Amino acid sequence: MKTTSSKGHVPFISKFAYGMGDVGCNFSWMFVSNFLMIFYTDVFGIGMSAVATLMLVSRIWDAVNDPIIGTLTDKTHSRWGRFRPWLLFGAPVTALVLILTFWAHPDWSQTAKIVYMAVTYCILVLGYTCVNLPYGTLCGAMTQDIDERAKLSTSRSVSAMIAIGVLNIITVPLVTFFGKGNAQSGYLAVAIIYGIIFAACHLFCFSKTKEVVEVPVGQKLPLSVQLKSVLKNHPYQLAILGQFLFGFILYGRNADILYYFTYVEGSATLFSYYSMAIVLPSIVGAACFPWMFRKTGNKGYAAAVFALLCGVFMALLYFFSPNTSPVEFYVCSAIAWFFFSGFNTAIYAIIPDCVEYGEWKTGVRNDGFQYAFVSLANKMGMALGTAMFALALDSAGYVAGAEQNADVIAIMRHTFSTIPGALWVITAFCLCFYKLHRNVYNKIVDELKAIKNKVERI
Repeated sequence: MKTTSSKGHVPFISKFAYGMGDVGCNFSWMFVSNFLMIFYTDVFGIGMSAVATLMLVSRIWDAVNDPIIGTLTDKTHSRWGRFRPWLLFGAPVTALVLILTFWAHPDWSQTAKIVYMAVTYCILVLGYTCVNLPYGTLCGAMTQDIDERAKLSTSRSVSAMIAIGVLNIITVPLVTFFGKGNAQSGYLAVAIIYGIIFAACHLFCFSKTKEVVEVPVGQKLPLSVQLKSVLKNHPYQLAILGQFLFGFILYGRNADILYYFTYVEGSATLFSYYSMAIVLPSIVGAACFPWMFRKTGNKGYAAAVFALLCGVFMALLYFFSPNTSPVEFYVCSAIAWFFFSGFNTAIYAIIPDCVEYGEWKTGVRNDGFQYAFVSLANKMGMALGTAMFALALDSAGYVAGAEQNADVIAIMRHTFSTIPGALWVITAFCLCFYKLHRNVYNKIVDELKAIKNKVERI
């Protein structure tokens, strides 16, 4: 079956396979994002301050390995392309590490627990980088057509929203089912299932996609040259800022979400009901991005609209509860996630276009290097968001498995609603400065093709 077209069109099977890659990503990383912190504190028995410290210190590790992996992908040359081999070999290994990460040892000493947590988590982060970074960069290598890229990003986001919805709905019941009263066994069984899904989805993505955009391989560019090219790429700088805010808001709130339903609303089962309410709006919202892009002609503007409206409805959740005002709570949740999903699609659709802009502006094309810093920005946001939440709970007197004091409850409530709501509005304001309009991008691509054709004739 064909997996590409000379005119830039990407066949449906390739779009579907590319989307399935993000299904795999989310059965790993969203599992980690939503459940790992409460797994560490309430199942593994690790102190909240140690978890917060790990979230921050591990980003130093990311600051080292993300650019290295990005540079290695830029220099990769194989019969499968530059990015796809990383999916083939990296996904099975990362799946194994995911399982080890959720293998609790509550009887160990606190020091042994912290060492095990640090080692497995840092290896997991490295493995995820080795898979997700090339996967994200792959979109730009499949086509240069801006509308086809928008469709690829939509496929990715719709698939991600489906995966996140399913994962959030089934995880708590699966942990209960497999654990039979033992959360330790339940989490390990679920991690095995999700690890298999992670590997299988990426292998399918590998098999049904193809890289067609010709990129100079093995450019020996000094780090200073690559950094200077970034400083001249203003759309890319906004993409980095958007990813940092995205990571800070999303993962900080995700770290809180199970604590919120468990301790504020009184039942972790409510998290599954909440996930049921938002899954369909999430899918529809992700699918609406191409329409919004056609209306605005600017992916940054589209992202800004989605972020603003997401923030408004997320902040409103502070005034409602699934126990006392369920209709208002679930309606606001559904609308907020409709707009969040549109934003999620838009913010990732921006990245490959910035690569072309950078090549046109500076003559340097370094897809993997640029995506590495986008990934790093997202992870830095995640680290600060989750660590600040954990430190806030620790300083307020959080006690695992106990009734929480008023300060802890207030932190959980605001982290679920008003704080991310305000930050989404700030994100929308920042993205209003993104100036890479559709007509500008198309002219850039035409100029790059003309330069390439001129070189080939010489």
